[in-house]
Amino acid sequence: MSLLSFNASATTPGHPSGHNQNIITSQAFSSSNYQAQEATKMFPAPEAGMVQHILTLPKLDDESNYMVEILIGQTQMVDCNGTSLSGDLKQESVKGWGYSYYQVDSITQGPTTMMACFKQAKKEAFVSIRADLKIKYDSRLAKVFYLPKGSELRYRIWTVESQFNTSKLMSE
Repeated sequence: MSLLSFNASATTPGHPSGHNQNIITSQAFSSSNYQAQEATKMFPAPEAGMVQHILTLPKLDDESNYMVEILIGQTQMVDCNGTSLSGDLKQESVKGWGYSYYQVDSITQGPTTMMACFKQAKKEAFVSIRADLKIKYDSRLAKVFYLPKGSELRYRIWTVESQFNTSKLMSE
């Protein structure tokens, strides 16, 4: 009998300072304050009502052991009901370059439960669209996202903590 297991955790690789700090550089530009960056000048400028988010990943040893998880949503006041947002996350390509970027054209209120939340105060919480995005860590090119104004891009780094195991046929 062969038992399989794996380990992965969302951690930030060690910052050069030795402290647990974010190592990804994040920039955001609207159509009114857009400034073309040398590393991302081939990507389109954000259109009115949209924000371009640029994530720059530093080089790491053996980048195949890392992934970047992306959440897109909004901070809202919520009650005891389960809440979500709706939005269509599309992967697009820069014409003539072949580089990928991600875009959500609009975010609307999604399904929610309908429980009675008597005497429970609303609280502020991050509510995401139902899009699961994990991308390979690749420091050679920035990760670019176009989102509607008022939305947030959240990210974290996943790292592998174990080696591959092999599944084998049991003896007959």
